[in-house]
Amino acid sequence: MADTYDLIVLGSGPGGYVAAIRAAQLGMKTAIVERERLGGICLNWGCIPTKALLRSSEIFHYLTHASAYGLSAEKPSFDIKAVVARSRKVADQLNGGVKGLMKKHKIDVHEGVGTLTGKGKLSVSKDGKTTELSAKNIIVATGARARELPFAKADGKRIWTYRHALVPETVPEKLLVIGSGAIGIEFASLYSDLGAKVTVVEMLERILPVEDAEVSAFMEKALTKQGMAIHTKTGVQKLDATAKGVKAEIKFADGKVETQEFSHVIVAVGIVPNIEDIGLEKLGVKQLPNKHIETDGYGRTSVDGIWAIGDVTAGPWLAHKAMHEAVVCVEKMAGVKDVHAMSTANIPGCTYSRPQVASVGLTEAKAKEAGYKVKVGKFPAIGNGKAIALGETEGFVKTVFDEATGELLGAHMVGAEVTELIQGYVVARELETTEAELMGTTFPHPTLSEMMHESVLAAYGRPLHI
Repeated sequence: MADTYDLIVLGSGPGGYVAAIRAAQLGMKTAIVERERLGGICLNWGCIPTKALLRSSEIFHYLTHASAYGLSAEKPSFDIKAVVARSRKVADQLNGGVKGLMKKHKIDVHEGVGTLTGKGKLSVSKDGKTTELSAKNIIVATGARARELPFAKADGKRIWTYRHALVPETVPEKLLVIGSGAIGIEFASLYSDLGAKVTVVEMLERILPVEDAEVSAFMEKALTKQGMAIHTKTGVQKLDATAKGVKAEIKFADGKVETQEFSHVIVAVGIVPNIEDIGLEKLGVKQLPNKHIETDGYGRTSVDGIWAIGDVTAGPWLAHKAMHEAVVCVEKMAGVKDVHAMSTANIPGCTYSRPQVASVGLTEAKAKEAGYKVKVGKFPAIGNGKAIALGETEGFVKTVFDEATGELLGAHMVGAEVTELIQGYVVARELETTEAELMGTTFPHPTLSEMMHESVLAAYGRPLHI
């Protein structure tokens, strides 16, 4: 006989484990199925360990620039194995935390490969044994994996995906990063600060292409100043890996093709949803053209009783989107009143490079494309007292308002700790705040958050410190 539940969650990443917890809170008998480690890619091989590595590279950067703060640090160095070990320890700690949460909420954890075998039915296979499970509802939260180049598969030695880049045996001497989204730029920043000579290539017109154009332009200048080579409108046509390095055939914006040699290559050209061999086709679950699962605003798929959340569905492919989506999905499933459909309009995006990038809402260009007549404010970090005191005067805050209503349409930030600041604007957009409320808000002094206030004032011709 199959073990029977109210809900089975296939996948235990940020979306999956949050869905299981919320379901248990609502009194549902819940099981979660995971083929690798609780916490999924984000916790074990993505969001968390990358931030641990970036923290180490950030501190090393400060050590090598100690004199700027009136300090001295003679011949600072690092042990890459110890740096990696710390990041793995952080991931292990959080993995243990998720295990504890499953136990706390009495959620059954089934380890193995899960497959949908029929409506409300799922089998779990491990070590030659199969366990049959059944439930009224099943959530597919199987996430995604790195997209590989068809002409050069990652080998973990010279050609890396993000997973290989998290556990290097040595720091690359000369690194090529293909793709300049958040993942690519974060690894470029990490390895540059650890001493690698970094080249970034991007096929589109600018790096961080989803960000506001001014942010992209600023970041290109900042990273170039740090010593990186940035090439946009540029593609890699061929990679040949050897025991000593990688030869890359690169086609530049002017049409010139050149072969360059690197010690390592990181491929960061997007993701592929994990939809294979889990039974979706057999049940007739509809997919989008990009192979991600099609859902409505509550996570419902085309098949009754089958739901989907997180990176296996439409973007943006962010852990915090998956978490929020999980709560919306489960609450709708459980019949909670007044559950709002998932909206991506107020989901912030963050890049944890040096400097950091954060944004929410429409870029200036997108706002104009949508037909808005806009008011735009911008305030530089060099005008902020706390930024000057920190020695972090690189960056700015930009706000975009609807001239007709004063609605905050978008906010875009680059600089120190802006990934911590952006939530202020996220809340403002969620509450449909206008410039009047933001202008009338008292911001603490001295803080970096004062730049947020000044940017709003600047949009209306009232900046105080520039």
